[in-house]
Amino acid sequence: MSQTTEATSTRGKSPLRYIVTALIAGVIACTGYFAFGGQQRVPDATFTLLSGQKVSTSGDLKGKVYLVNFWATSCETCMKEMPDMINTYNKFKGRGLEFVAVAMNYDAPMYVANYAQTRNLPFKVAMDDGSAAKQFGNVQLTPTTFVVDKNGKILKRYVGEPTFAELDALLDKALGSAA
Repeated sequence: MSQTTEATSTRGKSPLRYIVTALIAGVIACTGYFAFGGQQRVPDATFTLLSGQKVSTSGDLKGKVYLVNFWATSCETCMKEMPDMINTYNKFKGRGLEFVAVAMNYDAPMYVANYAQTRNLPFKVAMDDGSAAKQFGNVQLTPTTFVVDKNGKILKRYVGEPTFAELDALLDKALGSAA
């Protein structure tokens, strides 16, 4: 019986086990870096607004701090967060914040237009044909919001409703020198 206990005790402290664990952790870290860290810069994307106007990350939004919010009228969390998104935009727009609310390609354009109009959305509202969601890392879950700084770096990606105090602090810092 003591041999079994001794063998188990020795097996638990094997250097090989630590090496394998470290290798697995390294693979997970590398996968995470390339899946998320590789997307540090905002992609070159063009959004078609409800008005038909085009807005691009490499032109109109270049040099600005902005949010890109992928949403859908059928998404309960999107509808819940929208008043807070409006408040966030209104709070920071005077300091240069831009905002593009990108409706997913499965959302009916008439629903999006109706929602934008009846809620008086104060920011740009675009319809995605699927290409913008793909360019931003194949966004499928809504809401997904990207915070982009003046240098085109993605500061944060929120999947689901953001913690608005954290978002406000991030925007305040990013817009700091723009004030």
